[in-house]
Amino acid sequence: MTRPLTSDGAAFDIDERHPPIKARRVSFDWTKTPLHWIPGDPLATHIINSFHIVLPEGEKWFIQCVKDARPYIKDAKLLEEIRGFIGQEMVHARSHQGVLDQILAANGIDVSKITEAGAKGNAERPAMMAALKEKNPRAWRRRLRFELAAVASIEHYTAVLGQWIMDNERLDAAGVDPTMLDLLRWHGAEEVEHRSVVFDVYKAVGGRYPTRVFAWVVSLAFLYYALIGGSLYLLKQDPQVGRRPGLPRLVLAYRRSVRKGHIPGIFKLLLGEAPVYLRPSHHPSQVCSTPRALEYLLHSPAAQAAGYDPY
Repeated sequence: MTRPLTSDGAAFDIDERHPPIKARRVSFDWTKTPLHWIPGDPLATHIINSFHIVLPEGEKWFIQCVKDARPYIKDAKLLEEIRGFIGQEMVHARSHQGVLDQILAANGIDVSKITEAGAKGNAERPAMMAALKEKNPRAWRRRLRFELAAVASIEHYTAVLGQWIMDNERLDAAGVDPTMLDLLRWHGAEEVEHRSVVFDVYKAVGGRYPTRVFAWVVSLAFLYYALIGGSLYLLKQDPQVGRRPGLPRLVLAYRRSVRKGHIPGIFKLLLGEAPVYLRPSHHPSQVCSTPRALEYLLHSPAAQAAGYDPY
């Protein structure tokens, strides 16, 4: 069994037992959060901001996929976890939309070209899937399984990133804006908490290993594009950066950000997880730590203000 490591190299004891997954109706006040919420590091800030761009519509797509599969799930426990997953993802989408509206847009950064494309795809998907199901049920099942496999792949990375950001004390030392840090850690903790749900849904509807591998390849390409393309898109519009630095300076800035612990090494992280996720016997319960996630939620300012006790 894979044993995930803390930032100091110690191993976690994996324990997948947890109370029922449920949404915590958190809210965040962005009035005091600066555009560069990692002080002195606009590149690292915007690499993480790339997630804020794609997550609101991305989370809605996750929900649509799971809802499509839900009528075919018979296991009562998994159905309960699906309810919790959907509730959490709805709050995630709303919370990251707040960053777009109250931080990026407030500083003159327009991401509507990206978000509107995602919204259009989500709006059109139900009719497209309904038509496909009526015309060719087998093709509909293949499409649904592929989408669930893609979501499961992305959920693996969001859980691993969630574990990383919960354990990364160097972000505190760097003076990262506390509200943003709580958003990222709260979201990361919930990603760890519900990391098995979509994978289990995929398996329950007959998902097989070859589709899981293919969907992982597609998801990996998307994540690279979103992180690299998104950060360059944001830097180009950043009023505090001026002219976007050339490639050599960006590479040096990226390496410096990784060395300081402001961001994980993107290339190492995404490809480095391949042997873990692509192991035929892999299950999400084998990575990350549910007790660690619940521990953070006990202390998260936003989660506690929402009045929810994870236990």
